[in-house]
Amino acid sequence: MTGPLKISNPVDGETYARIVQFYAHQMQLLDERAAEEWADGFTEDGVFAQNVKPEPWTGRAVIAERMRAGMDRLATLDVQRRHWFGMVATERQDAETVLTRYYAMVFETPRGGRASTYLSTTGEDVLVLKDGQWRVSHRLITHDGT
Repeated sequence: MTGPLKISNPVDGETYARIVQFYAHQMQLLDERAAEEWADGFTEDGVFAQNVKPEPWTGRAVIAERMRAGMDRLATLDVQRRHWFGMVATERQDAETVLTRYYAMVFETPRGGRASTYLSTTGEDVLVLKDGQWRVSHRLITHDGT
């Protein structure tokens, strides 16, 4: 996808609210270092790719394992990270598939310190509705400045 969505078939307001709630829940899990629960927001064969990593993480189990390792490393730094998603654009593909594009900021606060911006990115997801729940089948995170 990369680049602004050409929104010719936007989702309805209720669907949009549910997607934004999905993102809020998923990012709060990430901020609480609940890697496995966060990874449950992906399909079994989901993909998590970043433009700064040589290979995408493929499959929910691999995504959970790699995110757990990253969170364990972060725990040794004694910092809190907070993820903020905004400017969420949506384009319905069919009854169960939506493309999204959003901005994501990651803030980092060391214990006793001041918050600072750790990362600024864009995200592009393919969301699918599975058993009444939104799940990410493909996520591409593009870091600004790269």
